[in-house]
Amino acid sequence: MDARFTGKTIIITGASAGVGAACARAFASQKANLVLLARGQQGLDAIKEELSEQTKVLTVAMDVSNTEQCLALLAKAEIEFGTVDVLINNAGMHSRGDLETVSPSDVGAMVDVNIRAPLILSCAAIPYLRRAGGGGIVMVGSLAGMAPLQGAATYSGTKAGLRAFAYALADEMRGTGVHVGVVSPGPIDTGFIMGEIDKVEDIVFSQPMSSAGDVADAVLSLAAGDKVEIPMPAASGRMVNLGYLFPALRRYLRPKLYAKGRKNKDKYRNRQINE
Repeated sequence: MDARFTGKTIIITGASAGVGAACARAFASQKANLVLLARGQQGLDAIKEELSEQTKVLTVAMDVSNTEQCLALLAKAEIEFGTVDVLINNAGMHSRGDLETVSPSDVGAMVDVNIRAPLILSCAAIPYLRRAGGGGIVMVGSLAGMAPLQGAATYSGTKAGLRAFAYALADEMRGTGVHVGVVSPGPIDTGFIMGEIDKVEDIVFSQPMSSAGDVADAVLSLAAGDKVEIPMPAASGRMVNLGYLFPALRRYLRPKLYAKGRKNKDKYRNRQINE
């Protein structure tokens, strides 16, 4: 067993389901102390019940976009476990559709959850990580943050900002023992996408699907300082980079990717019906 995080205190936002819950399970398998955050207490209670036999679990139902609650959470985690060693900024929100179809309040909420909260939590966490002698900060980004994604302008913009923040902070923290990284996955087989499959842009499904466990494994690697970024899948990351560098190529390929994604979406939808 990889025991790099045994006895360490890990804070995970959006931890009640999907990637956040998968990260909680992965760190629990290493006997890390868990501080799990989400808006709803019911989901947190379920993951705590699942993992409490493996390790110590503290759950906090809170709004990650509330600065005062973030500051109080960090202090509470240090009091409970003695240190704060790793912060996983996983919580995310996506109100899908072209910008003109999305309400201004939903645009603001996406900005608050997807980028404002990670920036505030990361800033506030650094003194705690320093006191612990080092640690990690990981952002859960998206391939949509590596190149513009139509039909998801705000989401793409917030994830692009989060990715830029991760790279800049990684440089600032270099040599301090605090590792900073970002995982940039394409579609993930969780309720975040599959629970509203008909609203998801067809092009999203043109890329191979990752599991929540795959993303959690990447998060652990980034928290340990193995890399600064892990695009998932790697081939999709290379293609998205090309699309970013050569916008004309992206526009040329878009109809083909939409057609491929539409076929894949039909397969996933049929799978859901038959399950």
